[in-house]
Amino acid sequence: MASSSIDVRLTQRQDYQFNVDFGSGVPPLLADEPAPLGQGQGPSPVQLLAAAVGNCLSDSLLFALRKFKQAPDPLSCEVHAEIGRNADGRLRVLGMQARLRLGVPAASLEHLDRVLSQFESFCTVTQSVGQGIPVSVEVLDADGVVVKPAHAPTAG
Repeated sequence: MASSSIDVRLTQRQDYQFNVDFGSGVPPLLADEPAPLGQGQGPSPVQLLAAAVGNCLSDSLLFALRKFKQAPDPLSCEVHAEIGRNADGRLRVLGMQARLRLGVPAASLEHLDRVLSQFESFCTVTQSVGQGIPVSVEVLDADGVVVKPAHAPTAG
């Protein structure tokens, strides 16, 4: 398997505000810590981490369903990041819970059980983050029916 790399450049604007440059014509992003450190003018590092986990899970689920020519759109995802202190008293992300919602009823999708059993394993970000932070994933359909219950989060 070929390796690749991603480069992102952060440049301080002022205090805890950083311009995040993704290169390749992607619009830059302003990141900022919430008060009292920053001014909350952009997403915080924890929000960016939660967004990366949710985005990767959503992409992975969409890709897996589209491989079977299924249309689950529009997907949505909410990620809850629990922040607390570790044994050394340092603030850490202690765990994350992701809830994905399909845009259609589960009954309208073929091969859904197969997709739900494997889509997480293809999610680069969540699988990487999950080695250090417990991440649980739940999937609901458009009617709110739980089609994949959250498992007890584990970190590798």
